[in-house]
Amino acid sequence: MGRRNVLTAIDVGTTKTATIIGEVREGGDIRVVGVGICLSKGLHKALVVNIEEATESIRESVKRAERAANYRVESAYIGVTGRHISSANSKGVVAITRNDRLVRTEDLKRVLSSAQSIKVPSDRKLIHVIPRDYAVDGQQGVKNPVGMHGFRLDVETHVITAAVTSVQNLVKCIRSAGIDVEELILEPLASAEAVLTEDEKQAGVIIADIGGGTTDIAVFKDGSIWHTSVLPVAGYQLTRDISIGLGIPFDVAEQMKKKYANVMPVYESKQETASMISTDGNGVSYQDLCDIVRARVEEMLKLILLELPHADYERLVPAGLVLTGGSSNLSGIDVLARDILRLPVRVGAPMEMHGISDVLSDPAYATSVGLLLWGAKYEGRRLWQPRGLGFNF
Repeated sequence: MGRRNVLTAIDVGTTKTATIIGEVREGGDIRVVGVGICLSKGLHKALVVNIEEATESIRESVKRAERAANYRVESAYIGVTGRHISSANSKGVVAITRNDRLVRTEDLKRVLSSAQSIKVPSDRKLIHVIPRDYAVDGQQGVKNPVGMHGFRLDVETHVITAAVTSVQNLVKCIRSAGIDVEELILEPLASAEAVLTEDEKQAGVIIADIGGGTTDIAVFKDGSIWHTSVLPVAGYQLTRDISIGLGIPFDVAEQMKKKYANVMPVYESKQETASMISTDGNGVSYQDLCDIVRARVEEMLKLILLELPHADYERLVPAGLVLTGGSSNLSGIDVLARDILRLPVRVGAPMEMHGISDVLSDPAYATSVGLLLWGAKYEGRRLWQPRGLGFNF
């Protein structure tokens, strides 16, 4: 396989590290040719806490994908998340001074550069500067102003920054595994590529990727990104509560959560309510397990709602909430979310792709698949990515 038509994505998560190698075919379709998944070590709430262990997890994941694809990975698209991520909307404006008053590609670069000229603390750097909307001579709602005539070009952008040290540690792990960083991508943006439809983005939708260590949130409106945030609560907290509440080891609590937990259980009789379930010789009450999980999931859903910077959320996101990530596999989570939020709710799994991708058709791999889709979509069109302004890759 030639280097130019092959892309690699690495999702370094709190609980798993996934590497996907895909071949981009004519027409933009992606054929998955290699997948490598292994347990993550050295990370806590999406942040590197042990560089050697995290590097080894990345190296093992890449090795498995390379073996399946018979391809040597040189660079990859990398997902980044964590509570250190912050975002804001910014505006930029430039004058079109040429005699023909024609907006050209270089004018887009200038206006985006103007939007980037915000005050960023020395301990933070830009990750994304994404255009939400353009205006030409006051005419708003322009998605692509190139070729239009005007005297003034305005842009409204969504600016995402990250803590320098947190991302430097991640980049160091990737490079120590022998991989160059093609581009850093905020994980909820990647997940959105894998599970959201264009109609949902246009109408207004929330995506919440509930992973192992963090819940990544993105809001889309009018086809563009509107808001992003990261919550430091997710599947790990669920398992920890089960472990503490039922007095069982963490690993056993994780198994029971995946095998038995239901946030909307139906008890048909008192006997079933008091029934016992067991794993590895540890027995607990089914009702107690479900009650603990339900309480924590209710809390997470309410926190997602509190992250929205708009009180009238029903009008902001009529398409509702799309849940994805490994913890969205909990039975009944979409029903509970509809009851609490009074919005349409669905669980989103990655879209189907050609190749050995059966294992990827699970919400747990939304970010991994989305990173590959992002790379294919924006390869060679990174006008709004401030590469070189942020980290030295």
